[in-house]
Amino acid sequence: MEKLPPDTIVGIDLGTTNSCAAVATRDGQVKLIPHKGGEYTIPSIFAIDDKGHELLGHDAKRQWQLNPRNTLYATKRLIGRSPKDGVVDTVQQSVQYRLRAGDHNDVELDCHGRTFQVQDVAAKILAKIRDVASDHLGFKVRRAVVTVPAYFTDRQRQSVKEAGRLIDLDVVRIINEPTAASLAYGLGKKLHERVLVYDLGGGTFDVSIIEIRERVFEVKATGGDIFLGGIDFDDTVVRYVLEDFGKKHGIDLSGDPVAMQRVRDLAERTKIDLSSRTEAPFNIPFITMTPQGQPLNVDLPFSRTLLEELTRGLVQKSLNILEQVMADAGVEPASIDEIMLVGGQTRMPLVQQTLTHFFKKPPSKAVHPDEAVAIGAALYAWSLQDNSDLKLQLLDVIPMAIGIEAAGGAMHVVLPRNTAIPNAKAFAATSSVDFQSELVVRVFQGDHPQVGRNELLGEMTFGGVRPAPTGGVRLEILFEVNVEGILTVSASDLDTGKRMTTTIRVTES
Repeated sequence: MEKLPPDTIVGIDLGTTNSCAAVATRDGQVKLIPHKGGEYTIPSIFAIDDKGHELLGHDAKRQWQLNPRNTLYATKRLIGRSPKDGVVDTVQQSVQYRLRAGDHNDVELDCHGRTFQVQDVAAKILAKIRDVASDHLGFKVRRAVVTVPAYFTDRQRQSVKEAGRLIDLDVVRIINEPTAASLAYGLGKKLHERVLVYDLGGGTFDVSIIEIRERVFEVKATGGDIFLGGIDFDDTVVRYVLEDFGKKHGIDLSGDPVAMQRVRDLAERTKIDLSSRTEAPFNIPFITMTPQGQPLNVDLPFSRTLLEELTRGLVQKSLNILEQVMADAGVEPASIDEIMLVGGQTRMPLVQQTLTHFFKKPPSKAVHPDEAVAIGAALYAWSLQDNSDLKLQLLDVIPMAIGIEAAGGAMHVVLPRNTAIPNAKAFAATSSVDFQSELVVRVFQGDHPQVGRNELLGEMTFGGVRPAPTGGVRLEILFEVNVEGILTVSASDLDTGKRMTTTIRVTES
């Protein structure tokens, strides 16, 4: 591989289950960056072993079965999330480590007697990817384009940037995973196509409709669910196995973290096997003991048909989201030129059959489901280099409405979902109390008509408001969303011209 300058920007796919990095060379070729074992993906796992050593990636995964309480995985689902709406309970049901509501309207994780914020773990995983890339490239990587699910909120995007700051990694741009995959598919082919990217990864689901016009990639609509992915398919198998074992032996394995991790590991392997086979045995010897000390095994046959019965509802859920996105974009199935599959879970035959039936044609095999996102990130990173000859235009959208709290707790939408970005929108506001000197604006993101069901992005206090009777102060509030989907809010007093600005930070309330 050619020697690259030390200011080279790498592309990083920060995944729920696995992460990957890639770099574009001057001749326009993209290289995935290998780990010393030769693999391109690094498990997104952090652990602390019995001796207090921190482990990352493959090292953390190897000891997972024996140390499940102190092995943190699938934490991407929690980054930038407030602990409301059952988020903590939902995740706790599928992981063996302990999590709880934090002090800053966030989620905290326990590991080996220590407490971590989710972006701390993301920072450690990013540091591992950066170090692997630095070793391979021969210089310390300092700049990266990092991908996130299209359905990430402003607050989640801010948290990913913060994770980069914690390790002195300049996240020069955040782009959406489906958009990155479309770059891997369409760049340099002089295409004029409308593609649908169906991205079902380990933890999240995204679907985006993207119009490609040579070097212009315009997202028409996007949608998703950050609690729909391969982990949830595994969970259905785990629940089935636990119920079967409980019926046969009268023993509940869910309280035994090591047994649960053994079941979860085999559930994932069986699911993968059943993409290429129609049957697979589900055997775990010596999973536990009877009260009399007799060893017990898990032993049951598993078939692709059974797996499809258990997970059909999850596939249908993804299809419902896909149909909503198509309605938002105003397109019919026949007008989609290509269906692109991204994410490991799209290897499941039921997923491919469902999409083939819906679109009346099979999905494209033009991109590698595990590598397309990192490749697209690297291509975009190359376009941002000062000496780049690659000029491209990404026109993306915000995945959920952004608005403010109105009277009675209603959501006053300022920027509707699927608003093109970058974008700006101004609206007028007046003082609601006599002689008030501060104006408080609470900003939310989500598509529910009540703000209480949406995500609080932040609370802005604009000080120095000119004292006047109610309605006597006329303010213009400006919402600006940049190309990364990150929001800045400013306010101007229309009578005095005074301007106040704040970039929304992760809320501390």
